[in-house]
Amino acid sequence: MAPENFDRVIDRRETASEKWEKYRNTEILPMWVADTDFMSPPAVIDALRQRIDHGVFGYTHTPAELVELVVDRMQRLYGWNIEPEWLVWLPGLVCGLNLSCRAVGTDGDSVLTPKPIYPPFMSAPRLSSRQLITVPMQQQANRWLIDFDALEAVITPDSRLLLFCNPHNPGGTCYRRDELERLAAIAGRHDLVICSDEVHCDLILEPELRHIPLASLGAGIESRTITLMAPSKTYNIAGLGCSFAVIPDPDLRRAFRRVRKGIVPDVNLLGYTAALAAYRDGDDWNRRQLAYLRGNRDYLVAEINSIPGLHLEPVEATYLAWIDITAAKLENPARFFEQAGVGMSPGRDFGDDRYMRLNFGCPRGMLEEAVRRIRSAMLNSLPA
Repeated sequence: MAPENFDRVIDRRETASEKWEKYRNTEILPMWVADTDFMSPPAVIDALRQRIDHGVFGYTHTPAELVELVVDRMQRLYGWNIEPEWLVWLPGLVCGLNLSCRAVGTDGDSVLTPKPIYPPFMSAPRLSSRQLITVPMQQQANRWLIDFDALEAVITPDSRLLLFCNPHNPGGTCYRRDELERLAAIAGRHDLVICSDEVHCDLILEPELRHIPLASLGAGIESRTITLMAPSKTYNIAGLGCSFAVIPDPDLRRAFRRVRKGIVPDVNLLGYTAALAAYRDGDDWNRRQLAYLRGNRDYLVAEINSIPGLHLEPVEATYLAWIDITAAKLENPARFFEQAGVGMSPGRDFGDDRYMRLNFGCPRGMLEEAVRRIRSAMLNSLPA
């Protein structure tokens, strides 16, 4: 297969793509849901083709090689030694958030989550008969961080669980060790379990930064953490549904498995096939993808900050830009940008209607066209 070409435009229309079907039969560029418009790594496509050529798609279980790859990956990348039995395989990350809410505490207990945040963080507690308590994010030195003082202030005796996101979605914050240690200390003082969504861990855009799994800080926090990871965002295989939870504590793992039983299905065999190929052979491909995304990020930050009414802070991780539209004073921001021909995620879905989220995981030409449309619409909206 030919080497990847991230500039290549792949027509995703008429492919049942959630991202593209939303704006079916329009000229709106879909830059909302978090999958990229890049072809998956050649190694993944080759592995899927070989598995399909086999022609039998019966019941399956987790490949032993995939388990070994994940265990090795945690040690190699993060210095985190995990055991194979700590892994619970899932058909997606969102179900992991919901299972965590059901596995920890009882009906009526409170679940904490920062805001703005990926919407399922706010819906999962309510769907699990828990009370939602949100904690504000704050900007410090151009970075979005959970407000640790505010977090500690709202913890109640019935608070059992914190849903955490690192790298953070939206905003792209890559948490530093001292920040994670402060969070771990709060969890220890208040006997909180933390479900840490780390699905964007392989999408750190700053070369000098490294992802640090919260649970890797030490035995104390490890025993009270459910870590959620997946190759889905990194290798653009979200549609194949293969994720995993790392749950070191046996009682917590048992509770998680119990609430999952009979409700959440197993991972399908093509999901396992893609995940195995991605983790075994995809690291070099991802390094090239990161370089491309870094270029997209740098271009977007410079362009957005040159448009009156818009502002974008640097994005440390993910391919998701969190654009401040406060100064634009738009009555219906999502409709305004859709009428301009760009479909973004409205900030209100994440808990802050002063922002829009734009997915820049796409060919540069598409991003440039989106910026052109945004600039034209913003300039035309200015008072004469």
